[in-house]
Amino acid sequence: MELETYVRVINYYETDQMQVVHHSNYARYLEEARLHLMDQLGLPYNKLEEMGIIIPVLELHDYYIKSITYGDVIEIRPTVVKLSSVRFTLKYEIYRSGTDELLHRAETSHAFLDSEFKPMNLKKTYPDVYEKLESIIDK
Repeated sequence: MELETYVRVINYYETDQMQVVHHSNYARYLEEARLHLMDQLGLPYNKLEEMGIIIPVLELHDYYIKSITYGDVIEIRPTVVKLSSVRFTLKYEIYRSGTDELLHRAETSHAFLDSEFKPMNLKKTYPDVYEKLESIIDK
């Protein structure tokens, strides 16, 4: 499956006095890209939550390479790199749009929980959802 990258323009309010993106915004950008990825798989978060699947963040690791500033257009490329029946991990690369200039790398890991916040075996409970995620693992 060919997936689109997530493209975004940096707003002034996301920056500090030097017009550099404040570090707290990177988690938001990753979430936006992750939601975009899930939408493309036909797995929007609201649908997953209606099914009783909750996907909290367990870990977030950021690697700042170059500054992102006000007005920049960025492309975020999320990739599923690990998947088990109870959790998955994504890596993200953020590029200056239209270039191969890598600005940021990140990784998040997530658990699959039911509506009572108990671990869920996604492969057993929702094999169709598991298969969609499995189909895009970067091997």
